This record gives sequence, structure tokens and C-alpha cells, in this order.
Amino acid sequence: MVVERLGNNKVRIFISYEDLEERGIDRDEIWQNGRKVQELFWDMMERAYVEVGFEVMGPIAVEAFTMPTEGVVVIVTQVPSIPEEVEKDKEESDTDEHIVMVDPSTAFTFVFDDFENVLAAAKVVHASFDLTTSLYHYRDRYFLFIDEETMDQTETDALWAILHEYGTLSNVTKAVLDEYGKLIVQDTALETLTQYFTN
Repeated sequence: MVVERLGNNKVRIFISYEDLEERGIDRDEIWQNGRKVQELFWDMMERAYVEVGFEVMGPIAVEAFTMPTEGVVVIVTQVPSIPEEVEKDKEESDTDEHIVMVDPSTAFTFVFDDFENVLAAAKVVHASFDLTTSLYHYRDRYFLFIDEETMDQTETDALWAILHEYGTLSNVTKAVLDEYGKLIVQDTALETLTQYFTN
């Protein structure tokens, strides 16, 4: 198990398939909320506290994705309390982000706290992938929607690993972004950002 702190409120943990087998956990079980998986999670949190000082206090968002031949990467993020004014938005939509274990698919959304992180991610990803991407602004953050049916699992995992350096996986759907967000670039977000905003 390898623990890496990504910021004040985020930690990344890698656990190999060998480690899972030693704990009696099949790789498919990682998506289930069974007793062994819960024990594994709290072991990871204890290791994160001991090694990098990451302490779980309050709500957290948990994301996980597989590396086909190596193991599982788990991203844990401290979630700030929701301001009262944001609660009003729930009357319009009940699709807020929440604690989630995510199985990779070919359509997903990453959220970025600022535009600089979007640009940094765009520069790296566009150099390695040819993707259909749309960029939205929603609730003072930037959401990159990626829809690529031709990617295999290995490519998806590699893409996630890059994007997690700059943003966080979000479960805000494209439908919500279309309805409530502001579309900045449609379908060619990475290409456009790289062309006009990076050297």
C-alpha cells in the first residue's frame, strides 16, 4: 500500500492486487460495500493518518479506479460543509456530488477548482489522447465532460491517472450541466484550450 498526499484535503492510495488477495478480497469485490472492503478502507485511512497526517474529519468523497495489471487507486477528498445558499439549489436539482465509489466508463466528468488547473490538464491530456470533451462552468467551478466510446480500459485508467493530478472525478451529469451550467466549449474543449491558452 502506497500513500501520497495530493493537497490539504486530498490523499491518493494505491493498493496492489497482491495486497487485496492477502486480505481475501477479490478485485471485483472492491466495488461492493462489504465488511472486508470497509475494513480495508479504514486501514487505508489509518495508514494515511500515520504516514502523511491526513485525518478524516466530516464528510468525504471516495473515488476508486483500477489499473488493469497493478492494482487499485483510491482518491479520498475531504468535502467542505455545504453553505445554506447552496441548499436552495437542491430544490431545482437533486444531483449534488456525494460519496461514491466509481467504476470507470467511457463517459465521465471531472471538476476543477480553477481555470489554471483546467489548462494544465488540457495541455497534458491533449498531447496523449484524441477525445471528445466539453467544458462547463457551474457553481464557480469548471467541469470537463469526456465522452469517448473507443477507449479501452487501459486508456481510461491512464487518462484518469492524469486528470486526478489536476481535478476530481464528479458525478454531476451532462444533463445537469446542460440544464444549469454555462457551456464554454462544446466537443473540442481540450483542443481549443491547448490552441488558445497554452504555449
